[in-house]
Amino acid sequence: MTTASEPIAPGGGERRLHPLSWLFVLIQQLKSFALPLLVLLFGGRGNSWELWGLAGAGVLVVAAVLQYFFYRFRIEADGIVIRSGVFQKSLRHVPWQRVHNVALHQTVLHRLFNVAEVRLESAGGMQAEAEMRVLSLADAQALEELVRGHEHATGAAQTEAAPPASRVLLAMDTAEVVRLGLVSNRGLILAAAAFGVLAQADVLDDWIGPSVKGAVEWGRGQQLDWLGWAIGITGVLLAVVLALRLLSIALALLQFHGFTLTEQGRRLSAQRGLLTRMRANMPRSRIQAWSLHEGLVHRWFKRRSLRVDSASMQTANDQRSLRDLAPLATPEACDELVRHLLPGGHWPMREWRRLHPRAWRRQFGLPALATLLLAGLLTWLNGAVGLATLALLPVLALRAVVWARHAGYSEEGGLVAVREGWLDKRWRFVEVRRIQSLVLSQSPLDRRHGMATLLMDTVGASPFDPPVRVRYLPMAEAEALRARLAAAMDARPTPARTAA
Repeated sequence: MTTASEPIAPGGGERRLHPLSWLFVLIQQLKSFALPLLVLLFGGRGNSWELWGLAGAGVLVVAAVLQYFFYRFRIEADGIVIRSGVFQKSLRHVPWQRVHNVALHQTVLHRLFNVAEVRLESAGGMQAEAEMRVLSLADAQALEELVRGHEHATGAAQTEAAPPASRVLLAMDTAEVVRLGLVSNRGLILAAAAFGVLAQADVLDDWIGPSVKGAVEWGRGQQLDWLGWAIGITGVLLAVVLALRLLSIALALLQFHGFTLTEQGRRLSAQRGLLTRMRANMPRSRIQAWSLHEGLVHRWFKRRSLRVDSASMQTANDQRSLRDLAPLATPEACDELVRHLLPGGHWPMREWRRLHPRAWRRQFGLPALATLLLAGLLTWLNGAVGLATLALLPVLALRAVVWARHAGYSEEGGLVAVREGWLDKRWRFVEVRRIQSLVLSQSPLDRRHGMATLLMDTVGASPFDPPVRVRYLPMAEAEALRARLAAAMDARPTPARTAA
């Protein structure tokens, strides 16, 4: 067996994980049982059966140690061979060409012991091909270089050319990360999650009620008029907004501090994180679809965000995956990055086509119906005062008209792009050769207005991003677009299809 001090290289013997691997496996397992164990230890009533919780923790320790001793791997010229399992043995051979992404993950504890967790992810797999918890940092980096070296050798047709130099495509300083925190709503999401947990624990009823009552009594004691109440409520709202933005900034610094996007040959790599350092990389050829976002706060700072969908199903929601190519950057930097990474280098689109002339009606229909139902319910509960809700209808109609005026699609240079929104602008675009399927759909309302929606499905689409689709097209135009894209998909060469 190869010793831990010898470098990782093809042709060597079997290797074990880092000697402290059992500790990190144990910590990972204890996370799932931490809450029940704490309840047993501090909330128990002295019954003997509660000691079984401590026995369970002992079993986890034994399992973690056994996993270390029975997990071994061997590096070969064409891939990595992994042997694991105590009672049920497993032997896996992972070819290098299957590896889509190499993700390195380091918490503060990892960095303290100079180790890293490594995940080898494949294209289209639901789980990682291999997960090594943990390797020494030198072994983890050597394994990452082996994957890169195999890609370079494949791309260079096994020539003796030297590996290409690494090039920085985007780097975010601390000021840019602070802007990202101001732009994002991460603090609001975390506050909503905390609110839900506190609500389930009945803490809010014990805290909010007395606090509100105390504030009202204080206001009466100060003999505040309506202006004083308005100023007080406004101040509280501003304090809440400020606290949420400060929380968003803190979360952005923890997640994206030191963000650096680099390119080496055909592979992209991103490193980020303040306390927990993450590094993920993937081949450029695995990019399936693109998403540009420019919200109202983005425009105040003259910034945009760029994300991609990759050909790896298990990384759709994984924070360790490479999805954010530009968490925040200027519009010029985003456009330059897209032009550099797209094979044709054609962006932005020159000509945009409008949607159906009555597209605004479809965008207005459902919100208007919901408003009418709400107005009816409030009128039934509170009388004629509920009719004031109908004042939202003109606002919704104006919003729908403005949305339809700015929405559109473009098809040129082997690229299909869709844009939507006015205050909150979004662009979704995909290469025609990356499209896996085309779906032409019509709802009853679509048929009534003579329009249809064309959905373009790709590998690795995120459920949190809008799909690549062109909504509210005239039926004849939607059928013609589908026919052109289908013809282009059928005409693409077979190697490009399998690579996607």
